[in-house]
Amino acid sequence: MSEPRKTPLYEWHRRQGGRIVDFAGWLLPIHYRGVLEEHLAVRERAGLFDVSHMGEIRLRGPGALALVQRLTVNDAAKIVDGQAQYTAMVDETGGVIDDLLVYRLGEEDLLLVVNAATTAKDLAWIQRHAGEGVEVTDESGEWAQLALQGPVAADLLAEVLEQDLDDVRYYRFREIALHGRPAIVSRTGYTGEDGFELYLAPELAPAVADAILERGAARGVIPAGLGARDTLRLEAGMLLYGSDMDERRTPIEAGLSWIVKLDKGEFVGRDALVRQRDEGTAERLVGVRMIGRGIPRHGYAVLDRDGGRIGEVTSGTFSPTLKEGIALAYVKAAAAEPDQEVAIEIRGRAVPARVVKPPFYRRPR
Repeated sequence: MSEPRKTPLYEWHRRQGGRIVDFAGWLLPIHYRGVLEEHLAVRERAGLFDVSHMGEIRLRGPGALALVQRLTVNDAAKIVDGQAQYTAMVDETGGVIDDLLVYRLGEEDLLLVVNAATTAKDLAWIQRHAGEGVEVTDESGEWAQLALQGPVAADLLAEVLEQDLDDVRYYRFREIALHGRPAIVSRTGYTGEDGFELYLAPELAPAVADAILERGAARGVIPAGLGARDTLRLEAGMLLYGSDMDERRTPIEAGLSWIVKLDKGEFVGRDALVRQRDEGTAERLVGVRMIGRGIPRHGYAVLDRDGGRIGEVTSGTFSPTLKEGIALAYVKAAAAEPDQEVAIEIRGRAVPARVVKPPFYRRPR
């Protein structure tokens, strides 16, 4: 078994007091001061995350866009230079290989940002399908990635980068030079708050992270770890690959029909997804809010009023914002409509809950 890998910020995390854990083969902080404090900092001010473990795969050449169109469910032909798109790669059965972001740097230059645990699998899948006219390069080692998320993120990052970021709208990005090295600043995120992802040279990451915290200290900006990242994304109704979806689930089952563009032309898995659209699915991913006291966890059973098992929790936590238990769960299609009363089996007890449509939290506009 291989040793866990370290991001360029590993020693920085230790200096900041991070509690380090093995996550998807990477040594990353689960928290620094505590999950609750870091969660609320992001909701009220801003938190700084290290997401350098994410994979980056570069596609260049006249066949780059056609390859992405063939391998992803969204319509990449609709995005323009400087725009990012959330999408998924599926196999011939419609099962999700990975969810990812596509950055269009140019008509023949696309950057795919994939999950850490699936980078090798994704790369092999893409290379298997790549033909003439496209160069596929794993650039994961060439990028560090910082995520600054929260209400003060925009003003703070503009100060640190000494750039006006007002024109970088949601799911847009800008290529910049940072200390003489290429960088990308993107207005995306995984927390439900306004925020940015900063892709930069690995050797620059610790100094830039220091600068963000130094400038942000007076505003209450702190580093945040994997624990807060998970509670934040779950409140925002965002899925985690490997828990809420994988090859056994399709985007339609996972509530991602909005990214599936069946009219864009042929792509891998399209026939299976058309059948599912027309025939329906046996199960669907839903949100669940606890009525009774209890915290739903991955693997807990979802029960109907008569105590019969109708599904299973895929992600669950206590919501620091809502002060109640929340979860994502696959349930039988008949039980998937909002407002239905269900129960979560917690330590042998059927605790009352209600089906809801995610997200559980929406940031104030």
